[in-house]
Parts: sequence; C-alpha cells; structure tokens
Amino acid sequence: MAGLEDAPDRDLMALHVGGDPDAFGELFRRHRDRLWAVAVRTTGDRELAADCVQDGFINAFRRAASYRGDAAVSTWLHRIVVNACLDRLRRERDVLRRAGDVAEIDIIDLHDRHSEAETGLDVRAALARLPEHQRLALVLVDMHGMPVADAADVLGVAVGTVKSRCARGREALAALLGGQVEDAPREPRETS
Repeated sequence: MAGLEDAPDRDLMALHVGGDPDAFGELFRRHRDRLWAVAVRTTGDRELAADCVQDGFINAFRRAASYRGDAAVSTWLHRIVVNACLDRLRRERDVLRRAGDVAEIDIIDLHDRHSEAETGLDVRAALARLPEHQRLALVLVDMHGMPVADAADVLGVAVGTVKSRCARGREALAALLGGQVEDAPREPRETS
C-alpha cells in the first residue's frame, strides 16, 4: 500500500478499476469521516448515517467503472452517499406510514443538557423540519463548506437552485430558531 496515500483521488479510482486491491480502501480512508458527517446531518441519526455511508461506499466500489471524471471523486462520492441517505429516509418513511405511525422521528438526545449541546440539538431539530431539498443544500454548503457548484453537482441541480434552496432554508431556519415556530411554513415553496 506504499505510495497510495500520496496518489490523487482520480489515480486511485483508475487503480481500483484496474484491479488494485488497496486503492479503494485509501479512498474510503480519506473520505469516510466527511461523508459520515454529511450523512449524520442529512438523516439526523448516527446509526442510520453509518448504514448510509456503508451503502454509499459499497455502491461506489461496485460502480467505480462508471466514474467519468466530470467531477472530483469527492463530489461523486458525496452524490452517492447523499442518494443512499435519501433512499434510506424514504424507506423508513414508508415503513412508518405502513405501521400507522405519523409522528415525526425525534432526533433529540434528552440526556444531554449542556447549553452548547442543546443549541446543536435545536439546530438539528430545526433542520429536520426543513424540506429535504433545503436541508441537503444547507448541510453541503453551510455546514460542510462545499462550494455551491460542487453541491449542485452532488444534488444534480443548477447552481441557482442550490443558492435559492440555501437562501430559503436559512430564512426558514432563522424563523424556527427565533421562536417563531408556529408562524414558520412547514413546506416553503420552491420556484427554482
């Protein structure tokens, strides 16, 4: 495995597709923590996020030959993991509907009472109330510092759409966190 840690991501993809048994492991090592953080913020559940990252990396491993190089490898991996999160969330929602449980999933850890943790939990709870498309845009751009163009690639939408989703999401978050929960719309319209 000597030398792989210095190889660019694109070279590692080519090595993996060419049969190198260690190249994809290096890609996993490089990107797993950041992708797990995106998955946690997307799903609001640490265990579900771990499953989504696993699903995403398995899909990426299997579909590596389909990587065309149009975007950075990290952007390609983000797209796969975000899609894995969305798939899992949709399946869980379907299970809840079939079970007759219409209550929202509570992502707040009631055992943690430190003020900083409470603020973080408030933000996570407010994020969970946003429409999925706004939440994903905010997680990628604001929380992970991804450039808007890269977030657009990950989400498969136009740059202007990401900007619009972020602006509307920030506005809805401000209303939710400012104590105006009752007045905040549950599903803000999207024009882009």
